[in-house]
Amino acid sequence: MADTLLELKGVRAGYGDAVVLDDVSLEVPAGESVAVLGRNGVGKSTLLLTIMGFTELRRGSILWQGEDITYLAPHLRARRGLGWVAQEREIFPSLSVEENLTVTARPGRWSVKAAFELFPRLAERRLARGNQLSGGEQQMLAIARALTTNPRLLLLDEPLEGLAPIIVEELARVIRRMTADEGTTVVLVEQHAEIALGLTEHAVVLERGSIVHRARSRELLANAALLDRYIGLKLPEAAGA
Repeated sequence: MADTLLELKGVRAGYGDAVVLDDVSLEVPAGESVAVLGRNGVGKSTLLLTIMGFTELRRGSILWQGEDITYLAPHLRARRGLGWVAQEREIFPSLSVEENLTVTARPGRWSVKAAFELFPRLAERRLARGNQLSGGEQQMLAIARALTTNPRLLLLDEPLEGLAPIIVEELARVIRRMTADEGTTVVLVEQHAEIALGLTEHAVVLERGSIVHRARSRELLANAALLDRYIGLKLPEAAGA
């Protein structure tokens, strides 16, 4: 069995007086990928923010490779190998593509050169400033920048949101390569549930801040009734199903 990289035990967290996550327990083994699904407002992004240390944790614990990081500052979590691509992307708008990558790069498999090989479009735009990029290019840059920190675990928050279908396809290919070919450990929050399930090995479904279902991704993708119940995703009826 793969070593557990990240473990949440009975986590209750939120913002100020508002509790968003309630009694969430989750294990993420090294080298595996997990899709976090659910309707809008159920706590998916809050889960990633809690893992990174940006919310108020009221109960429970967070372990990273067996170390208790429950109260560790976000930047120290990043140094330990947690990578995060925020929903807002948060690239440096005044820096060039290449500068965005080099300013946070750390030694490892994912060099700036490797990032450009993964995203040829960024190589072509290497001298363009962050605010000169299209939305799709900014998302590529956000993912590439996270990779060049050489994280052991990559948290992706809605990486396909608001992008043109052709860019969604391109980014999906990249995520598939990271998980299937490179063995990158990924936790993927995504509204495109059908795509997310096709890119990951495991899935959890959140409802009202709690995990209400766990399954292999391919098994959940085959369960149209559950997807409709928890996510509102109506898949075409399979012939003979």
